[in-house]
Amino acid sequence: MYANLLLAAVLGYFCGSIPFGLLLTRAAGMGDIRAIGSGNIGATNVLRTGNRWLAFFTLLLDAAKAALPILVARAFWGEEAAMVAAVAAFLGHCFPAWLGFKGGKGVAVFIGSLLALSWPVGLIFCAVWLLIAFTRKLSSLAALTAATTAPIFAYVIVGEWLAGTAAIMAVLLFIQHRENISRLMAGTEPTIGSGKKA
Repeated sequence: MYANLLLAAVLGYFCGSIPFGLLLTRAAGMGDIRAIGSGNIGATNVLRTGNRWLAFFTLLLDAAKAALPILVARAFWGEEAAMVAAVAAFLGHCFPAWLGFKGGKGVAVFIGSLLALSWPVGLIFCAVWLLIAFTRKLSSLAALTAATTAPIFAYVIVGEWLAGTAAIMAVLLFIQHRENISRLMAGTEPTIGSGKKA
């Protein structure tokens, strides 16, 4: 059992650590995404290149790199392994070994993980994000709110194990958004479409 969980963790971390934002922007001839905007490798920063399709595919692939190891782990080793793979994929995205452990903030990976673990919870996460993003125009606030509510919905819809998994990812997401939280508290967080760091 423990060997299976370890395999799920390794698979999740490896898939999660693939820096699609960096790879896609380089392939498109836009250089190193880490030298643009916030320096983040996620879809939000890729959007600052002005290429919406590139940002869309970054979002899609970052979500898929979390969903894939979860689905594989579930098929071969069960639901507990799937949850381990989810957390490991999140860690791989946020702290990729090949980029000096400096990765993304985890929103797309959170979405992909929840959709693979329980699609109703994943859809609720997306709905909460969209609601806050459209009403408050703050991407970081939308992500933080969706992450905060995800363990609650996971517990109500599925149970305590998924709630715990979502809670771990939420804590990691908060850690990755610590600078955003400081700016939100100071009232200096840029709004969506401002083109500033986020």
